[in-house]
Amino acid sequence: MSAAMPTLPATAAHTLRTAWRQPSLLVGGLLTLLLLCTALLSMVWTPHPPGEQYTDRRQAAPSAEHWLGTDVYGQDMLSQLMVGAQSSVLVGVVAVGIGLLLGVALGLLAATRKGWVEELIMRLADLTFAFPAILTAIMMRAVYGSGVVISIIAIGIASVPIFARLTRASANALLERDFVLAARACGRRPWAIAWEHVLPNLLPILIVQATIQFAIAILAEAALSYLGLGTQYPTPSWGRMLSEAQSTLFDAPMLAVYPGVTIALAVFGLNLLGDGLRDRLDPRLTGSQR
Repeated sequence: MSAAMPTLPATAAHTLRTAWRQPSLLVGGLLTLLLLCTALLSMVWTPHPPGEQYTDRRQAAPSAEHWLGTDVYGQDMLSQLMVGAQSSVLVGVVAVGIGLLLGVALGLLAATRKGWVEELIMRLADLTFAFPAILTAIMMRAVYGSGVVISIIAIGIASVPIFARLTRASANALLERDFVLAARACGRRPWAIAWEHVLPNLLPILIVQATIQFAIAILAEAALSYLGLGTQYPTPSWGRMLSEAQSTLFDAPMLAVYPGVTIALAVFGLNLLGDGLRDRLDPRLTGSQR
C-alpha cells in the first residue's frame, strides 16, 4: 500500500498550509470565495430588491443610492449582479455535479470491465462531444422551452465525457500499480478495488478538473442566457444582462462592462484555483516543488 499516491486528506491539509506560497492558488481561492460569498449574501441581503424597477431612474449613473447605477429597466445594477451570482453558482455546481457523478461512474466502468463495455462507453463519449452545450440547449428548447433547468442539463451532459475520459485514463494507470495488484492477489473484486483503492487516489485529479469545469459552466451559462436559452427574465443573470446592455452600448457602456468584468473575474479566479490545485495535488508536480 506504500506505493499508492497521496490521498485527499493529506494533500488537502498540505495545500492549506502552503497556499500562501503560491500566488495563483491564493488569488484564485480568494476570487472563488468572493463569488460564493456574494451568491450566499444575495440570498438574504441586496442593496435594493433585485426585481424592483425605478422607472424615473433608468440608466442612472452611480450614486450613493445606486452604487453601480441602474439598468435599462431602472433596476439596481449591484443587486442584479449579486443575485446573478446565484444563477451562475447554481448552474455550475449542479451541472458539474451531474458530469462528475455520471462521468466518474462510466470512466471506472470502462477501466475495470474493458472489452466491448469500454469501447461502447468511449464511443458514446465521442458522440456526446459532437453536441456541445449550446447545441444541446437549442435542441432541448425546441421541446421543453428555455430556462435554467435547460442550462443545467445541457452543460451537465457536455461535462460527462470529459470526466469519463479523464477517469478512464487515470484509472488505467492506477490499475497497473503494485497496491492494486496486491489487492487483486488477495481476491478483491474489480468494483471493490475501483471503489476502495482507485477512486480515493483519483480525487485530487477530479477536484482539479471539477474546478476547471466549474469555470467553463459559468461561461456556458452566461452564453446560453445571452442567447435567450438559459435563465429568463425576471431572474437576474450575467449573460442576460449583457444581452440587454447591447442595445445601449454607446449610450451606457458600463451596463455591459459590469457583468462582463464579473464573468471574467469569476472564470479567471476558478481557472487560477484549478491551476493552483493541480500544482499542489498532482503528485508528479508536488514532488519537484517540495
